[in-house]
Amino acid sequence: MKNKINFESKFKVANFLSIFLFVGSLILVFIKGLNFGIDFKGGTLIELRIDSNNISISDVRESFSNMNLGDLNVKEFGKKGDYLIKFERKTFDNNINIKKIKTTVKNNLQVDTNFRRIENVGPKVSEELLASGILAISLALGAMLFYIWVRFEWQFSIGSIVAIFHDVFITLGFFSLLSLEVNLSIVAAVLTIVGYSMNDTVVIYDRIRENLSKFSKISIGEISNISINETLSRTLITSATTLLALLSIFILGGEILRGFAFAMILGVLIGTYSSIFVASPILKYLNVSYKTIDKENKN
Repeated sequence: MKNKINFESKFKVANFLSIFLFVGSLILVFIKGLNFGIDFKGGTLIELRIDSNNISISDVRESFSNMNLGDLNVKEFGKKGDYLIKFERKTFDNNINIKKIKTTVKNNLQVDTNFRRIENVGPKVSEELLASGILAISLALGAMLFYIWVRFEWQFSIGSIVAIFHDVFITLGFFSLLSLEVNLSIVAAVLTIVGYSMNDTVVIYDRIRENLSKFSKISIGEISNISINETLSRTLITSATTLLALLSIFILGGEILRGFAFAMILGVLIGTYSSIFVASPILKYLNVSYKTIDKENKN
């Protein structure tokens, strides 16, 4: 029953930090908003490769600007000579002349150009994708909350609910703060974060409930401390191995996967933190004890 780390003594400071980050994230998401990508705003994305070292990003931007395509964004990604071009048209043209764009760019730059990828999303489709993404996240949260409601007592359910919303909104807050693009891959990352966070929380909650019957005469704060220490090696090993894979994707996966990997890295770090410093303290604040749990089970 010897504790290696006194997590209970750090609960109050961690909770103030969580409240600050959560409220700050809510303010950022609802006031500054999120930088939605082509998937959700509509427009055209072009992945361009130029086999020349004499062409700069300003040359590429100018070659597209001359065609009056709409709100234009050009950035380098991957290796030298690779560019990502996005433009959002105010009035969507389903018959956009890609052939003409290719010819014009090649003539303007006077070099060989390779249009490696072209994506065209209309405003109606983008609205449907956004609605589907929100629905997917809502259904996932609902399913997780139903599982916790069936699996544990109501005090544990509240802790899990708070931890999940804490993880999702803080992750979105970072994306808003850094103006990172939010697209379908980020929705997939958020759904994965929900599952990861819940899994970590359930492991600790299972151990807490076991220890409530074993150590019925000590406080829930001490029991949480014991339980977190007992599951700490499992938590750290799982998080570390997951982070190794995600860091590989972030560094080597290219620009397309970088946003997804970054969201997942944030989610793993925040999810690990919340299972210890958000979900567990809530049981203490709700005065959970062996008597209250035993009484509920009998009823």
